[in-house]
Amino acid sequence: MSGRAEAEGQPNKRTLRRGLLAVRSGLTADDTRKAAALLAEHALELTELAAARTVAAYVSVGSEPGTRVLLDALHARGTRVLLPVLLPDNDLDWAAYEGEGSLVRVRHRGKIELLEPSGARLGPEAVLAADAVLLPGLAVDERGTRLGRGGGSYDRVLARLALSGADPALVVLLYDSEVVARVPAEVHDLPVHAVVTPSGVRRFR
Repeated sequence: MSGRAEAEGQPNKRTLRRGLLAVRSGLTADDTRKAAALLAEHALELTELAAARTVAAYVSVGSEPGTRVLLDALHARGTRVLLPVLLPDNDLDWAAYEGEGSLVRVRHRGKIELLEPSGARLGPEAVLAADAVLLPGLAVDERGTRLGRGGGSYDRVLARLALSGADPALVVLLYDSEVVARVPAEVHDLPVHAVVTPSGVRRFR
C-alpha cells in the first residue's frame, strides 16, 4: 500500500475505533458478565482450542469482551495458557497463567491499568510455541481483517509469528456488533481464522 493510501486509511481507522469504543463504554457490568460467559462457552467448543497444548491469550480490562471465564476454563482443563506482559516499547513478553491469584495490577505510564501474570518472564519469542492465539480487537470484517486499538503490540506478535513460520490458529474475541462489513486494511495486516462472539463462532477462508 502506498504512503498516500496509508495516510488516507488511518482517519477511517480512527473514526471506526472511536465509534466502537463509544458503544463499549455504554455497556453495563451485567452486559459484559453475560457476554463473557457466552464467549467462553463458544470458544471452548472450538476444535483449535480443544486440541491446543498451549494457548496465548490476554486478560480483558474494562468493557472489553471478557476473557477471565475462558482463561480459568482453559487452565482447569490442563491447557498451558500464556499471558502478555507489556514492555516499554509496546512489544509483549509472556508468562504462564497459574490461576486468578497469579495476576497483578500494573499501571504503565500513559496507559490504562492492566492485569498481568506475575510468573517468570519467558521472552517475546514464547508466543511461537502457541497452537492458538487469542487476539484482542475492536472489529473484524468479512475477510477476517482485524481492527486493533492501534498500539501496535499485536502487530509485532503477528509479524513475529509470520517471520518464524509458526502457524497457530488466530482467533479474535468480539461483541456481535463488532463484526462489520469492512475494516480498512494495510499490507501488514494478517487475517484471523475465526471470530468468537456471544452468539457463536464465524470462520474465515
